[in-house]
Amino acid sequence: MFAEDEARLLVGTAAHEAELADMIRARVSGRPLEQILGWAEFCGLRIAVSPGVFVPRRRTEFLVDQALAALDRPDAVVVDLCCGSGAVGAAIAAGAATGQGTGPVVLHAADVDPIAVACARRNAPTGTVHLGDLFDALPRSLIGRVDLLVVNAPYVPSGALATMPPEARLYEPRLALDGGLDGADVHRRVAAESPAWLAPTGRLLVETSERQSVLTAGAFARAGLAATVAHCSELDATVVSGRRRSLDSAHVERSGPA
Repeated sequence: MFAEDEARLLVGTAAHEAELADMIRARVSGRPLEQILGWAEFCGLRIAVSPGVFVPRRRTEFLVDQALAALDRPDAVVVDLCCGSGAVGAAIAAGAATGQGTGPVVLHAADVDPIAVACARRNAPTGTVHLGDLFDALPRSLIGRVDLLVVNAPYVPSGALATMPPEARLYEPRLALDGGLDGADVHRRVAAESPAWLAPTGRLLVETSERQSVLTAGAFARAGLAATVAHCSELDATVVSGRRRSLDSAHVERSGPA
């Protein structure tokens, strides 16, 4: 976004000059524009973003697109794990209900950060947002019933955090960024537990990087899931999707450019 565009947004949001001055100082200090405005644009929605909450990236719209394409029936049970602001779940629910999918979904979301959970409850009022660590946050009644499990977990290697832009490094929670030594720690945890939660034809979709996709897909394979890697060059976005595999399909497929 150009500086002129940011300026217009700040001027249009501030209630008075003193507030505008405070907002400008916050932006100059490096605070993300979305946290200052209180919202981010994502998949055509205005997503509320509280201070200290991970700001949804445009590349993650590819995860939503892949999720909507995977929906195959109305009233599907969708779980947005590591939901942050709840942007992914909210966008899937909105897309499914407005003709991009098959009809309304039953949405659950979860995050370990109480600030993020409060934010997600604002963005996904028709869903149920749970507080807790990964699957521990979910009601046991969902075991074996999840049609679509979407995950935008942290995947930045711990050693690379210091090289991130100050907007992320200083103003977003470390737990929303740090993916462990190779960036795939949370992906391995999610993949290992997901088969118990997925419906027989359910799918797991995880955002990752193109470089790390082999690690994410490997975690899927070890969990008994057949993995497909999709990449969108326009958004520089990569998603690994998986479903239970048959005995003769224990491999990783790679899709063409989106």
